[in-house]
Amino acid sequence: MNEIFENIITRRSVRAFNQEKKVEKNTLEDIVTAGMFAPTARNRQLTQFTVVAREDLIQKLAKAIANALNLNSDYDFYKPTAIILTSCPNDSKFIKEDTSCALQNMFLYAHSIGIGSVWINQPVVCCNDPGVRKILTELGVPENHNLGGMMALGYPNQDLSERDLTRRTKAVYHL
Repeated sequence: MNEIFENIITRRSVRAFNQEKKVEKNTLEDIVTAGMFAPTARNRQLTQFTVVAREDLIQKLAKAIANALNLNSDYDFYKPTAIILTSCPNDSKFIKEDTSCALQNMFLYAHSIGIGSVWINQPVVCCNDPGVRKILTELGVPENHNLGGMMALGYPNQDLSERDLTRRTKAVYHL
């Protein structure tokens, strides 16, 4: 089977991370580079990537999001060892498209090197809540940016080799 195709069809969301094994800085940089080479609308390349690998900052953001969305106090993004936030200027017409392409590149590259990941949507819907915005600003997300998505990542806490590869989605062909 083609290596790229196999990587695409075997990638799954990981929601349990090994807390003892952290993702190294150079690996995080490579993951972000994969996102930086994703296509963007009109090749404007407006996406900013904010990488956080400090547990205290990850949990601080998770707590602010839990407060903003009235979630349980144990909300923690599945305890990742790193997160990557994607953002674009508020006036970007294609924030969802640009950041989704970047995230997909990063998900696939991370999977190809044995790092698990999961898409986290909650920060997108509350990024302008005052408590969340304060922390995003502290992390370096510009005030004039909205989040397009976030990935939580780390080494999987389980063996992924026996995961179900069946799909419920459908394809219709008119060839």
